Amino acid sequence: MKFLIIQQKMIGDVLTSSILCESLKKRYPDSAVHYLVNSHTIPVLDNNPYIDKLILYTPTMEKNSADRKQLRQILKAEDYDAVMDVYSKIGSARIANATKAPKIIGYKKWYTRFMYTHVFRYNTVPETEAGLAVENRMMLLQPIAPDFPKEVKPKIYLREEEIAFAKAELKKYAVSTSKPIFMIGVLGSCPEKTYPLTYLAQVLDFIVLKTEATLLLNYIPNQKDDVEKLIAHCNSATRDHIKEDVYGKSLREFIALTNECTAYIGNEGGAANMAKAITIPTFSIFSPWITKAAWALYLNENNIAIHLADYKASLYKEKTLKEIRKRVHHYYEKLEPDLFRKELDEFLKKFIL
Repeated sequence: MKFLIIQQKMIGDVLTSSILCESLKKRYPDSAVHYLVNSHTIPVLDNNPYIDKLILYTPTMEKNSADRKQLRQILKAEDYDAVMDVYSKIGSARIANATKAPKIIGYKKWYTRFMYTHVFRYNTVPETEAGLAVENRMMLLQPIAPDFPKEVKPKIYLREEEIAFAKAELKKYAVSTSKPIFMIGVLGSCPEKTYPLTYLAQVLDFIVLKTEATLLLNYIPNQKDDVEKLIAHCNSATRDHIKEDVYGKSLREFIALTNECTAYIGNEGGAANMAKAITIPTFSIFSPWITKAAWALYLNENNIAIHLADYKASLYKEKTLKEIRKRVHHYYEKLEPDLFRKELDEFLKKFIL
């Protein structure tokens, strides 16, 4: 059998949808599992043993209709038995439909449903701690076999040399492993998903006060100015615990460094999901306009998610997420660190030696 999974765009989505590859390969070990993703998301799939072939959707394809047409022709020639379009947008639906596979599976939307042989509506209430992002994806496997599990945890597979690199980096910069090490998610994937730096500085002050931990920061060089602003907002004791020079120069380096940390604390998003995928505990701060139920994967005592709606539900009455997004910074201001200080304190207590 030959399968194609389509998941375009963001890293977190691609990582989460990789559970379909694992589920199919475990059920049908002799099958060929292909995964179509945007080229910039490869790092979270590198070394994954359940993917036989990565098919890359490149920036050129996004701009060039001739390249997209060629891609559809190539995929049709693969002769897939089933195609699962997790993205389920017009562009991906056209790709899925062009394969002419006997089973073309996607989500029910009025503008694409005629391109699929099987469609499903998104569930809105999670049944397991995996959360809706996982459960709704696993639902797409039902036309292939009805008894796939409802939950599979996304995983990232580091190489031994990557783990060795991270350990060497900590040693190089004299990062002690006798006290907790926290990876801090400084910035979200966009300003609308970024907790205010003045508030995040208060969070870091509290972490250091309670744990005397070493803090590593997740950032890339062009975000250096924001990192400096964050550090400037921290008190002097906290600044002494920040190892600003220890950061991942690539996504795989970030994952490897996070693997050496005690926990991830910061903005919800791809970085938090990557931490979960290597079984590192997480304390994630959701953006006010993101639905917690949809993306709070595997919430338990080791994975905590904070959302404004948990504390001030009245702010969401008669407001759409679109309206909240337009004024997201106003809503972020309502999510003061004092609101979730108790939850953060309980989370930190588990890691104090």
